Amino acid sequence: MKNHQVRCSETLPGNDPSTGRRTSAGEYNWNSKAALLHKLKNESGKLNSCKGAQIGKRHMWFRKHVRLIVCTFVLMGFFFLFDSLMVSIFDSVNLQDSSTSKDSRGLQENNIGYINKEKPPIKMHGRLLSLASSALVEKEFKQEKANFWKEPHRQAALWKPCADRRTPNLGKPEESNGYIMVSANGGLNQQRVAICNAVAVASLLNATLVLPRFLYSNVWKDPSQFGDIYQEEYFVNMLKDEVDIVKELPPHLKYIDIEAIGSVITDADIVKEAKPIDYVRKVLPILLRNGVVHFLGFGNRLGFDQLPSNLQRLRCKCNFHALKFVPKIQQAASVLVTRIRKYHSSHTMLDKQLLENFMPNTTAKHNEKARSPSRYLALHLRFEEDMVAYSQCDFGGGENERRELQLYREIHFPLLIERLKNLKPVSPAELRKLGRCPLTPEEAALILSGLGFKRGTYIYLAGSQVYGGKSRMDPFTSLYPNLVTKEILLTPSELEPFRNFSSQLAALDFIACATADVFAMTDSGSQLSSLVAGFRTYYGGGHAPNLRPNKKRLAAILSENSTIGWNDFKDRVRKMIEEGQKVRVRGYGRSIYRQPRCPECMCRL
Repeated sequence: MKNHQVRCSETLPGNDPSTGRRTSAGEYNWNSKAALLHKLKNESGKLNSCKGAQIGKRHMWFRKHVRLIVCTFVLMGFFFLFDSLMVSIFDSVNLQDSSTSKDSRGLQENNIGYINKEKPPIKMHGRLLSLASSALVEKEFKQEKANFWKEPHRQAALWKPCADRRTPNLGKPEESNGYIMVSANGGLNQQRVAICNAVAVASLLNATLVLPRFLYSNVWKDPSQFGDIYQEEYFVNMLKDEVDIVKELPPHLKYIDIEAIGSVITDADIVKEAKPIDYVRKVLPILLRNGVVHFLGFGNRLGFDQLPSNLQRLRCKCNFHALKFVPKIQQAASVLVTRIRKYHSSHTMLDKQLLENFMPNTTAKHNEKARSPSRYLALHLRFEEDMVAYSQCDFGGGENERRELQLYREIHFPLLIERLKNLKPVSPAELRKLGRCPLTPEEAALILSGLGFKRGTYIYLAGSQVYGGKSRMDPFTSLYPNLVTKEILLTPSELEPFRNFSSQLAALDFIACATADVFAMTDSGSQLSSLVAGFRTYYGGGHAPNLRPNKKRLAAILSENSTIGWNDFKDRVRKMIEEGQKVRVRGYGRSIYRQPRCPECMCRL
């Protein structure tokens, strides 16, 4: 208590601890200040001595635990250093991965190009698509059957193949006038036509044909030659009674500069679809003088009329009998067709001609047959970028699409651009009205739905990459989701042998389309469509229908998109297709490869 009282009194203001009495304000003078300073000095000394004692104790504690402290700091420093190092490494890896991913995406986008950029679905006939979708749903409930799976006319079955029949007193002369070399351009189907025409020209000029060669194209980028696609020995043997065919020139002509001696014949020398007399007048003298002629870039350089019947028959024999695909292509096509059908159906004449020894085994389980599709429709959808750009039509893609197509024309079709400068411009609407525009996937789907094909129909899509990619195909697959391609049906390892050979891939499409239950085309003028349709006519026995739209009539129907009723649309589309299915004898000037119903190719019972 006493100590407490002393401390309390020392803390009161105005108390003088040295005298023990309270001083008044008036007594507060310099002496008191000196006393106060003396007091503070004493207290400071006490405080310093106290602090010194405490600091001493701390120093002793530090000395005692210095090793522990140092170890702690070293350990913490090590962890901080390790953490910084790991963060730096991970940041570097992430940055590198990000850069690689970005480069990969950029490369992928560059490879795909603007054709497959993700875009919203493009619909030109939205109202009709809605009507078609409703009609397909209703058709499923009614269980109606489409009648376009069969040929509508019985007369089609009266025509039988007979181009390989022997004709008396018609054979090859004993002595040849020389050798004909042919370098064919284009893709698989253009080359096929060139081969058949070359056989006819060799027979016409009484020449020996050197096995045709194929020119490398910057468009097709396929180095394949005759033996990579067709069976050489079979080809030579099938035609040996009409034309001599050898694999190469004889030694005395092998190293001659054919161009220097004036024996190279180009398209500039022979008009398109020339008559036999043109060859006799222009080519035969060169052949007789030099012993060899080289047709460089040979294509459609032989017309269909007026042509002697024996040459016409020879072209049919070459196309429908002599040109057999090599086993490698037949085997892959057999796998392809089997997977489309999902079970082995009965063989047709088309199967036997195109697949030969690789026809699928016909044994199949009944329960498999009950749950699997037995038939399929093949569609050749010609909507590639080059065809779309060349047409100069509008396809509902807006200003971006117009700029893209114009840029493509300027790069790939400079001659077209120059020609258009001197012509009166024709509007895209007028081009469509005239039937000059390629059909879009959307329009193809509307035709199929108008013909009554069900939503579940299996459809094999042939052809190259569709312009617009997914945005263009969405309207089609919304109506017909069971759409397959060779890339879907064959595994990567099965496709690998064909990847860099566009003509061999086209051969797989040819077989899949030719052996289909129904073949539909969007452009009847294309070589694949023409040759496949002709092959089905020749070997189909009246049971291989082809669906060929009239683009001019279809344009008139679709121009009423905003008002036409579904029943009216359906009736008009069916009449259009039925008109194209009439059984006709080949007309004057028409392709014998597309329309083989004539006495030179087929026999009527």
